Amino acid sequence: MTLQTTIDRVAPPRPARTGPVAGALRQLMRVGENWPAMIGLAIVVFWVLAAILAPLVSPYPPNANDMKALAYPFPSRAHWLGTDHLGRDILSRILWGARTVLLVAPIAVLGAAALGSLLGLMAGYYRGWIDGLISRVGDIVLSFPVIILYMIILAKFGSSALNIIVVITLTKAPIIARIVRGITLELRERDYVLAAKMRGESALYIMFCEILPNARGPLIVDFCLRLGYTTIIIGVLGFLGIGLPPPDPDWGGMVKDTYGMMSVWPHMSLFPCAAVSSLVIGFNLLAIGLREISLRD
Repeated sequence: MTLQTTIDRVAPPRPARTGPVAGALRQLMRVGENWPAMIGLAIVVFWVLAAILAPLVSPYPPNANDMKALAYPFPSRAHWLGTDHLGRDILSRILWGARTVLLVAPIAVLGAAALGSLLGLMAGYYRGWIDGLISRVGDIVLSFPVIILYMIILAKFGSSALNIIVVITLTKAPIIARIVRGITLELRERDYVLAAKMRGESALYIMFCEILPNARGPLIVDFCLRLGYTTIIIGVLGFLGIGLPPPDPDWGGMVKDTYGMMSVWPHMSLFPCAAVSSLVIGFNLLAIGLREISLRD
């Protein structure tokens, strides 16, 4: 009897091998089974379409000034959501601002997920001094107040889409690494992982082909939740004046420019706030629905 035959008889079959991307798509296809997920997906799809079609559906260029609207900036036939204090159409700026949020947030979260998953897999699989080093570095990063850390880094290197993506990636990766580390510590003792070791598979193969695909459920849920958190962070950075540089439309920057006028022209701040809130709610509902779907698997 060969060693391979012995392994096949002793070790139970492991779950079907599917890549993380294929597993995520298959899980998203089951959204129709859950109402919160359907509502959340509908909201997210609405904003994605709004961002893609902004050049076609926005009634005005985002930075065009209508001096006639300064006398009456409230919603009207010419400006459905009104204009801001500079006569710029709020609806157009919200649509173009969606392009910024839905470009920066997913890239930043994907970067954090990739880096955090790599560090978490290494810490949970190798353990020992590698685990200790990664965990201590993560603790140092997480010990700083996040907003203060953002302000220090962006004030030093300047506000730009690339810098915002980098700083969010570096500050969110330790959190994801902790999640992946805990999952890896549990899965590394499963029979199909032990069987892969006996077959002589490399550590990289075991981490990325055996452990990571079977950890996709919690990671997909965390990814959706983190998209909502990142949307809030981008809005907060814009409100603090360290977001994307003007005159690019930025939901947080729109609120910053007009929040002092809320007693007179409340619509200037309320509509951008509503846009941020709706997108965050959409991501959160999608995450809740996907969590329920993953728990049934």
